[in-house]
Amino acid sequence: TPIWKKEELVKPGVPVCGWISPFLFWEPSPVFDVHHMNVGPTEVSVVWRNSDSAVSMYQYRMFIEENGIANQTSPNMQINITDLKHGFQCWAIIVPLEGNEANENIGPSTGEEELYPLLFPSSNPGLPTQMSFMRCLTPELKPVFDMSVTVTNSTDVNVTCQKDVSTSVTPEGDQAPQLTRVNVVGLKPSTQYTATIFSQEANGTEGNPVTTEIWTSKSDPHLERTVNVTASEVSLTWENKDNSSSAYSYRILVEFGNETSFNASYNLRRAVITGLNSSTLYKFTVYPQRQGFPEGLPNCTEAYTAPQPVSDFQVTNISTTEIGLAWTSSDSTSFRILITEHISSPRNETFKTESVVIRELEPGTTYTFELFPQIGTTEGASKRIRTTTSNAVFDIQVVGVNTTTIELEWKNNDTASDTYLYHLLVNGDGFWNLTSLFKNASLTGLSPGTPYNITIFPEVKNQTEGRSNSTVVYTRPSKVFGIEVLNVATTEMTLRWQNQDNASAAYTYRICIENNETARNETSNVPSVNITGLSPGTSYTFRVVPQAGDHFTEGEPVTTTSKCTVAAPLPSFWCEPVPKQPALILKWNCPPGTNTGFKMEVIHGDWRNETHLPACHSPSVTNVTLLNYATLYNISVTTQSCGNESIPREESCLTDITDPPEPVEPPNVISVSHNSLKVKFSGFKATNGPIKAYAVILTTGEGNPHKNVLNYSYEDFKKKESNTYVTYFIEIEGNRASVLSDDLKYEVEVGNESTTGGYFNGRLEPLSSYRTSIAGFTKFNFSKQGRIEEEESYVSFTPFSNAVSLPQDPGVICGAVFGCIFGALVVVAVGGFIFWRRKRKYAKNNEVSFSQIKSKLIKVENFESYFKKQQADSNCGFAEEYEDLKLVGVNQPKYAAEMTENRGKNRYNNVLPYDISRVKLSIQNHMTDDYINANYMPGYHSKKDFIATQGPLPNTLDDFWRMVWEKNIYSIVMLTKCVEQGRTKCEEYWPSKQAQHYGEITVAMTSEIVLPEWTIRDFTVKNTNEGHPLRQFHFTSWPDHGVPETTDLLINFRYLVHDFKKQNPPECPVLVHCSAGVGRTGTFIAIDRLIYQMENENNVDVYGIVYDLRMHRPLMVQTEDQYVFLNQCVWDIIKSQKDSKTDLIYQNTTAMTIYENLTPVTTFGKTNGFIA
Repeated sequence: TPIWKKEELVKPGVPVCGWISPFLFWEPSPVFDVHHMNVGPTEVSVVWRNSDSAVSMYQYRMFIEENGIANQTSPNMQINITDLKHGFQCWAIIVPLEGNEANENIGPSTGEEELYPLLFPSSNPGLPTQMSFMRCLTPELKPVFDMSVTVTNSTDVNVTCQKDVSTSVTPEGDQAPQLTRVNVVGLKPSTQYTATIFSQEANGTEGNPVTTEIWTSKSDPHLERTVNVTASEVSLTWENKDNSSSAYSYRILVEFGNETSFNASYNLRRAVITGLNSSTLYKFTVYPQRQGFPEGLPNCTEAYTAPQPVSDFQVTNISTTEIGLAWTSSDSTSFRILITEHISSPRNETFKTESVVIRELEPGTTYTFELFPQIGTTEGASKRIRTTTSNAVFDIQVVGVNTTTIELEWKNNDTASDTYLYHLLVNGDGFWNLTSLFKNASLTGLSPGTPYNITIFPEVKNQTEGRSNSTVVYTRPSKVFGIEVLNVATTEMTLRWQNQDNASAAYTYRICIENNETARNETSNVPSVNITGLSPGTSYTFRVVPQAGDHFTEGEPVTTTSKCTVAAPLPSFWCEPVPKQPALILKWNCPPGTNTGFKMEVIHGDWRNETHLPACHSPSVTNVTLLNYATLYNISVTTQSCGNESIPREESCLTDITDPPEPVEPPNVISVSHNSLKVKFSGFKATNGPIKAYAVILTTGEGNPHKNVLNYSYEDFKKKESNTYVTYFIEIEGNRASVLSDDLKYEVEVGNESTTGGYFNGRLEPLSSYRTSIAGFTKFNFSKQGRIEEEESYVSFTPFSNAVSLPQDPGVICGAVFGCIFGALVVVAVGGFIFWRRKRKYAKNNEVSFSQIKSKLIKVENFESYFKKQQADSNCGFAEEYEDLKLVGVNQPKYAAEMTENRGKNRYNNVLPYDISRVKLSIQNHMTDDYINANYMPGYHSKKDFIATQGPLPNTLDDFWRMVWEKNIYSIVMLTKCVEQGRTKCEEYWPSKQAQHYGEITVAMTSEIVLPEWTIRDFTVKNTNEGHPLRQFHFTSWPDHGVPETTDLLINFRYLVHDFKKQNPPECPVLVHCSAGVGRTGTFIAIDRLIYQMENENNVDVYGIVYDLRMHRPLMVQTEDQYVFLNQCVWDIIKSQKDSKTDLIYQNTTAMTIYENLTPVTTFGKTNGFIA
């Protein structure tokens, strides 16, 4: 099978070559250096080489194909080939043959032989297979004349093609084109030329030339333009400037894409091409023709047929300055819109989309829009549309809005805008239309807090509607109500409110939080908010403002009343005792926030003292004074502010101790023998601290004991270094002795030669006189010598006892005589003492004289039987006694009380003071100015120990305080509440906060202690520049016309008053009042006298004391129950003594606590108080 493809080598007009194959014998080596020589137009000589040793025996066969396969053999390494065609390239196979292979026929190439290409130059190249002249019109180049000559060449042989007669070109060697084209330019149209074509080898060998006669074509037509291009036809015109162009006809070739549409001939220089497709690019080629001549060079042009007109051309939207257009087109690539109106110049805009918005138009103007579809530069038939821009409503302003009304204004700048009718479309919680002849409108009947979408458009008289404009307006929300402030704490509180608008679910609320210094806002989506970050103890106001769903439109604010946060507690405080003082020093740092002061409570058991302290802005120090010594107090400090006070900050504080109170009674000393004594004494009061020890001090001198005597002992006494020494020291467990005990609890024998501490209890000297004192210690230290260090000890001394003389030694005879004389002296002394007591008792107050007082004096030891007897049969005996007292004193004159001017000064008409004992004030302007419903009342020591008066009336307040000042009163005992069972029993005659003026008297309260059964208040009373303290004891547990629940309450209360009275000048009376000043007042005064009587006389006379009181003021001890209660008090006191309970005050913890914690004023003329 041949290795060539015939269809690739043999083509029309292409000469066919063959293959050459040598005859070889036994595997000869391949030939080499094959080349040709003596090449002619139809013949060629081929030579080669072979270097085998047997080359002389070889035969060579050449295979040549020329319209088939030709074989030639040669014994030489050269073959002459004849009868070839000129100008063709052939392939030759040369096969060397050896021996018997030389006669065998060798077929065509198997693909393994080496092929040798041969090019044989033609001696007569012949005419070109095709020659044409073509001119293509391009925008860049002018028309040129081309002459095309086609020849065949080889890739291995360089062929030079001669241009004109003298110019030749050479194609590139790596190309093997089958056609050779030569363009000859610069020729004249319609002219005959002779063209000669030479074939040429690479070495310059030329073949025989071929000559032909060629006429140049006529001039190409010049296509001027295409006119009247429509969707289906194109009109062409052209020109030809040849002199003989009038004899021409023209052929037009119509092409589009790769297809030829048709050919048509025309005699004129214009043509109409019909039957075309729209929006298609066509190529039109025009050939000039003349009878008997070749066609001239063509000229061509390209043109698009017009696109189809658009469809569905419409206006999509209209505004004041814009109009939207849309259309449909299937074969256009772009669109031109011509915009015209009657004033401005037309303008064009081009788009590539099928919808546009024409902008920058004038409101209220009619425009014509002409739409041209385009493809390339070709436009199709247009379509027109005419429309008018709208008259705009703009700048809609909300000029007023409330919960149910919206007021609007807008603008329209059209000249005729005042003639327009304006439509308002309102869409909110409903939908409705409104119209207005003006550029404003008021919408009413709306819902609070609701959004309304309001659209406004103008309408011209021809019912043309202008462009609308819209706005969304919220009505104002209704104001909130029912604001509550809850969960108030130190730095936060909760606000809650209500709003019943239908739109309230979309509301937000702005809460403005203000105080005197700051303001801030918070928001909430619900009708409540927890406000944090507040300042403690600070007053805040809150404004709650509802906001509509736009978070901008606000309703009317609602402001709460001021609300205070809870005061912050003290961060901490601490207390320190004051050495040897019944006081504490409190220190604290100010709490955060604002405070108006502090409430300090000092508590011990049931006793409580409340004091108000000023506000602080820096660390504070406060002294708490007038406390008890060595007492543990619970102190709480509560911060106060404009709101709720803070939780109290509490600490426990212990006051210091000091010297024990000095007893007023000396010890009881009796002689035991000629060299010893027995000393009995009661325990010291432990109010200044627990008593730790006692020391017995003896002296043979005079004077009072002093602390320096603690340094001396029996040995010093014997050495005559001191006449006073410590003979005995008793160390005991610290305790609080009874404040009222008269029992002799301790008994010491002096002179028994015992040793305690560093002190020796040596024997005494017979016939010597000794006085004894007891030293009580709340604190003591011993020196190294075992002696008491006086400077480090807290000690007090009893007075020295009366001198006790020791008897002579029993061995001395005169001892008995001395004893008799001494006994006689004692009898005389006792008798004189009794006589002196009785004389003193009845010698005072001679100015108040009464008839003989009846009495029923009963010994204390006999009172039990008396009490039980009188108590029998439902207190029958007491009832009889009380019945006898009803008329006592009633006939005494009461002239002053019955005067017309004084009747309004009496609270009750049946309780009028007797003239004989009434208290007389100074006369100021009128003779009756001296009257006040009050009487002097006898006590145990004086006829004027007490003043009994009624509860002051509003018109007697000045008189009451004038009596306090003129009679030098330091104590007031009040036994009623101001209001009892809905009735006023006594005017509140004292100031509570600020000082009050009562005439010329100014009264200010300095302290108040409130207890369950009574209250104690301290005041300062001043007249001009002088003043003195006053304490009010207000007993609040005594019902009107009744008696206290238990006797111990009143007894303890009496001791409280009594203890304070002892600190005051003895001539100052105690002012006692209830409502009328007779029932409860008489009972209290009677108890005071009875206790003194039992203590000093060991007798009881309830009847006689009440009799005496009624002689000074009517109705004293007003009821039988009160009379029985007096007897019950006496019996309870006696029983308590029998039960070894040293005093009834121990029966009541409250009274004991008060007594221990309330130290009375000792300095007159100065303001008394508990806090300094």
